[in-house]
Amino acid sequence: MRSGGLSACLFAAARTGPQRTALRDSGDRAAWCGRPPITWTYAAAAEIVGRLARGIGAWRLPAGSRVGLWFSGGAESALAHLAVEAAGHLPCPMPALWEAEQLSAGIASAGLVAVLTEGRRGARRPAEDLTRAAMGHFGLRYLAAFGPGIPDGVISLDAMALERGVVEPVASLGLVTFAAGDPGRPVYRSAAALAAAIDVHLGALAVTAEERILTLLPAHDLRGLVTGLGAALAVGASIETVIPFDEAGFRAALMRPVPTRLVVPSLVETALAALPLPWTVRSLHVVHRAPARVLASALPESAGPRRIDSLVFDEDAVLTRPGGNDLAATLAATLADPARAPLPRALLDLAFLDLGDDEDGSLAYRGLACATAALPRSGVPEPDAAAWRDSGYRPILSGGIATGIEAV
Repeated sequence: MRSGGLSACLFAAARTGPQRTALRDSGDRAAWCGRPPITWTYAAAAEIVGRLARGIGAWRLPAGSRVGLWFSGGAESALAHLAVEAAGHLPCPMPALWEAEQLSAGIASAGLVAVLTEGRRGARRPAEDLTRAAMGHFGLRYLAAFGPGIPDGVISLDAMALERGVVEPVASLGLVTFAAGDPGRPVYRSAAALAAAIDVHLGALAVTAEERILTLLPAHDLRGLVTGLGAALAVGASIETVIPFDEAGFRAALMRPVPTRLVVPSLVETALAALPLPWTVRSLHVVHRAPARVLASALPESAGPRRIDSLVFDEDAVLTRPGGNDLAATLAATLADPARAPLPRALLDLAFLDLGDDEDGSLAYRGLACATAALPRSGVPEPDAAAWRDSGYRPILSGGIATGIEAV
């Protein structure tokens, strides 16, 4: 992936494959947010992103302003993220589950000057929540939302998307996410570091433009962005998000006749084993978040789809390998002889530090793919990609094998 950003990838794919599907929603969207599910081609998505970016540009915010994104996920979330980036600002996606106090804390810690959201989210009314939160933050200058149910004082993103005029994306300045979903811990990642993380991830699986990534993970953090939206846009594939989750909607999405990469959190792995997957599912991608007690799959090998496993370290790094057993073996190889571990060292390198006789030292990483830093009050940091950083995690060993990873 080029380091120009996700919006640049979208526009590039729109030029080479304009009628390919880019974004699609699943589930009962009408009941969830009052909006119909829409399938967006790359050409249509680029058009809307360009219009939204033009509208955001009319706000006259300084380049690199921090703009919050408070969505449950799906196409509107992706369009908003890409538009903020294309307009030359820092997208700051925030977890949809935040309550009012967390929302206010996140606005303050990230220094947000604008927030984009949605009018409805199940029983919640995010745009209304934001108008109340804004009263305590004088630096928060603009609120905008997709409808329905937009309160007074909130800019309509639907109206903005109807305005004529498209701007090409500027080079991405990076993004801000929140470590462990903590509103007091905003983390900055440059566009080059995000591109490197996506490239490392794609090195373990050969996604093509003809395939679909079907994900259960929202794109408000590194986990969801790298395995979902980022991976799809980098290769010109489509991404379909099952949010909100319901079994009927998930089954319907699975049965669509398109080659599919299914991405799920590790929490649903066992439940998913009871569900027969159609032949169109080429890979089952299970995403673990450190700490993780079990990495290698406890389920028997089958003739089903190829298994892919990722281990995510907070907002720092994503390690993806072809299966949980390979993931565990990679950690074990790093423990035994870091130089022989199968890693793309130019982008992501791992080592265990301060190993004693009990071999329970903590894991460290370095490289552009994990180059992040705490977000300061103003400006952006410049992390040293060559410096080793302690992850705060160490392996769980059994018979010399790394079966999991735990906090130090």
